Amino acid sequence: MWKRPDPQAKIKAGDRPQTCQSLALGSATESALPQALKLSDFQNFSVFEDISQHIKEVGAQLVKKVNAIFQLDITKDGKTILQWTIDLKNGAGDMYLGSARLPADTVFIIPDSVFTELVVGKINPQKAFLAGKFKVRGKVLLSQKLERIFREWAKI
Repeated sequence: MWKRPDPQAKIKAGDRPQTCQSLALGSATESALPQALKLSDFQNFSVFEDISQHIKEVGAQLVKKVNAIFQLDITKDGKTILQWTIDLKNGAGDMYLGSARLPADTVFIIPDSVFTELVVGKINPQKAFLAGKFKVRGKVLLSQKLERIFREWAKI
């Protein structure tokens, strides 16, 4: 028969995580970044903080309108460097660092530089998607609802 691995891993004194660090933001603590990277290194971090604050203020209204979970995988050189989840399906809405706790309805794989252009309005999201500048998995039509949220946030 097969042997199951011990569910409680043996941890020796002095052991510590090698590839991730624990970060707290909003209501969640997630392992989301390699140790060598800092959140301040990302040009879009302040944007995510602002959007998170907006969701805290009007999240209940957005949950009624949107009813979806979005995961944003920010990439650099083809590798995911940061993940954010916007949960507008449960409770009063939430935005947190890390992958979705529940299955995401839509996952966006966006290079850091393209995300910056999208947020500041330099490029149209639909045209950028059709041009292949970023990828979407899951329910693509829900991306229009997320676009509206970013527009509302930009007006503030």
